Amino acid sequence: MELAITVDVEEEGLFRGKYEQVPLGVANVRELSKLDFIPREFGFPLTLLVTYAVAKDKRACEVLASWRERNGAEIGAHLHPWNTPPFNNRPGSAEGGGESRGNLLLREKLVYLRGAIRDGLGVAPRSFRMGRFEVSPTILTLLREQKFQVDSSVVPLRQEIGGPDQFLSPPDPYWIQPSDLPEPPLLEVPLTSVPLWIRGPALIYRLSKFLPAGQGEWLRRIFSYVGAAGPQPTMFPLASMCHGTRLHRRRGGRVITLYLHSSELLPGASPQFPNEAAVQRLLRKLRRFLTWLVRTGQVTGVTLSRLYMKRVGSEP
Repeated sequence: MELAITVDVEEEGLFRGKYEQVPLGVANVRELSKLDFIPREFGFPLTLLVTYAVAKDKRACEVLASWRERNGAEIGAHLHPWNTPPFNNRPGSAEGGGESRGNLLLREKLVYLRGAIRDGLGVAPRSFRMGRFEVSPTILTLLREQKFQVDSSVVPLRQEIGGPDQFLSPPDPYWIQPSDLPEPPLLEVPLTSVPLWIRGPALIYRLSKFLPAGQGEWLRRIFSYVGAAGPQPTMFPLASMCHGTRLHRRRGGRVITLYLHSSELLPGASPQFPNEAAVQRLLRKLRRFLTWLVRTGQVTGVTLSRLYMKRVGSEP
């Protein structure tokens, strides 16, 4: 199997239910050193998906450049539209979802984000993740226009109320073919999330369609908490991480994709990790999972862009 470890490298001030235009800071980026054990002990590279606020900070860019040079990390893009210019300055616009912003404004935000990463880190990002996983047909079209190769914004079995419907998305990478566009297809690399019962998602989805829209979304959302498992260290206990990965292997899965937020490594930046002890528990869980993973089967570490290049035949 192939393993892609992705990190959303972002500003502080999230996880509070507010999405503000002015970030609180990016001090958490220094905490990426806590993940040094991954390439050092296991040889797995990281894909670091960078927000605009991080790319504009000189010290944060120095940290990321070191990861790229020393550990072969890939630098990708992570769009937080609420604090990436330009802004329309309409009331409530800082909190609106990606699809509601319109093609022109989203295109300009992508251009600003790519430009900031190019200026701050000297790379043209090829991989992408949308903030809050608010992927949409508009975003996917714009990614192809902007020469991105990989999107990793889909979470199978996930349903947010009023959010995009990703519930029945496959857990392994798949191609998003262009319709009438000359751009090449986009590779979608979803986060690994699998059902405990293989036929459960289809049944729940059919049942949800008989309910009013809001109730159907609630049913699908509940299933994601009780009927899914996967290797996401901030979402599942270690036993569920291993069990979900084992199920994925048995069902023919070829890629494991997991993720973290850089801000989860800074004590107090996330309610889930209020102190250093909680952060260390997260790191121990991740190390134990990776140790179990390499002991139970052959695993190759990859970045998101390398997954793309291998599938288009540019790498052996």
